[in-house]
Amino acid sequence: MDALPRYDLTGQVALVTGAARGLGRAISLALAHAGADIALGLRDAGTGGDLARKIEALGRQALPLQMDVTHLDQIFRAVENTLGRFGRLDILVNNAGGGFNNLAENVPEAEFDETLTKNLKGTFFASQAAGRVMIRQKRGCIINMSSQAGFVALPTESVYCASKAAIAQLTKCLAVEWGKYNIRVNAVAPTFIATPGTEAALADPAFREDTVERIAALHRIGEPMEVAGAVVFLASSAASLITGHTLLIDGGWTAR
Repeated sequence: MDALPRYDLTGQVALVTGAARGLGRAISLALAHAGADIALGLRDAGTGGDLARKIEALGRQALPLQMDVTHLDQIFRAVENTLGRFGRLDILVNNAGGGFNNLAENVPEAEFDETLTKNLKGTFFASQAAGRVMIRQKRGCIINMSSQAGFVALPTESVYCASKAAIAQLTKCLAVEWGKYNIRVNAVAPTFIATPGTEAALADPAFREDTVERIAALHRIGEPMEVAGAVVFLASSAASLITGHTLLIDGGWTAR
C-alpha cells in the first residue's frame, strides 16, 4: 500500500449520537470540516438547528434526527432516516452517554440502570443498527466513546467506570466479528474535557486543581476539538489498519 495517508472524508456520511453539545458538537463539526455529511443524533431533534447551519456553512449537508439512545426505536429509525436521506452510512460515532456521582454503597438501581442504558446498551444497539447497514455495504467505521474512567478507578463513579471499561471490550468484540466485512471498530477514551457536562465539577477550585495535577504530563484540562481530531483520524483511511483499539486521550493521566 503505497498511497500517502489521507484524512479526507469527502463523500462519506457520518452519524454522531449526542451531537447537540460538548464532544458531540465538536466531533460533528470536525467530521464536516474533513468533508463528511453529518446526521445529527439528538435527544431532542429541535435543538439541532444552529449546529446544522454551522455544518452547512462548511459546505456539507446536515440532517438533525430524533435519537434518544435510551429508546431503541429511535436508534433504528435514525439509522433508517440517515439511509433515506443520504443512501449510505460510512461512519458511526457513539458519543451519547452520561453518569452520576455517588458512593458505591449509595447507588440506587435507577442510577445504575440509566448509566448502563446510556453508555453500554445505547452504544451496542446503535452499533448493531449501523453494523447491519455496513455489512451490506462491505465497509464502514464505528468509533465508540470510552473514557479514561474505563482504565482508572475514580471514587464515586464506580458504575460509570464499569460502563466505560465495558465499551473498550465491546469495541474489541465488534472489531473481531465485523472485520471480515471491512468494518473497523475503535474507541476514544478522553480525560476530563471542558464541556457543559463537566463545567459544574471543574468550577470547584479544589476539584480542578486535583484533576489538573492528575493529568500528569500536560497538566491542563482538554478541549473538545482535541478529542474530535482523534475521531477524524480514526475515521479516515490513515487509520486503515487500526481496529479493536481504544485510544487514550488523557494528557498523560494513565502514564504515571
